[in-house]
Amino acid sequence: MNMEVGTQIHYPILLKVWESSVRATHDFLQEQDIQALCSLILHTYLPGLTITFARLSCDSSIVGFTGVSENRIEMLFVDAGQRGKGIGKLLLLHAIDEQGANELDVNEQNPQAVTFYKKHGFETVGRSEVDGQGRPYPLLHMKLQRT
Repeated sequence: MNMEVGTQIHYPILLKVWESSVRATHDFLQEQDIQALCSLILHTYLPGLTITFARLSCDSSIVGFTGVSENRIEMLFVDAGQRGKGIGKLLLLHAIDEQGANELDVNEQNPQAVTFYKKHGFETVGRSEVDGQGRPYPLLHMKLQRT
């Protein structure tokens, strides 16, 4: 597994990874939500973040990525076909150890992600009734608790 810094040339592939991941884990989203988010991801969110992606050594395919801004993990997505193989953990630890990330928001309706972050030392420190676009998808605000 190789970790690399993403640039604009990678955005179309990252969008495919994002959509694959979202369709596998965000069953509360409506199709119109996903379509609306695609444009935002590609043109607004990715350009404002430091992107790191994981690439398989065997065939060089991009299988997951993080987007970090200052100390916040704004995105962590793994291709649906690659879930459960430790890619998310590698990306998370890279964001924490190499980029100083210690905060994130996660959809409350995505219990697998909530459990994943708790397992890696994040605790809920707040909650919002709506997501970043003002839609009724509650967010949990989490912070890394170092012991």
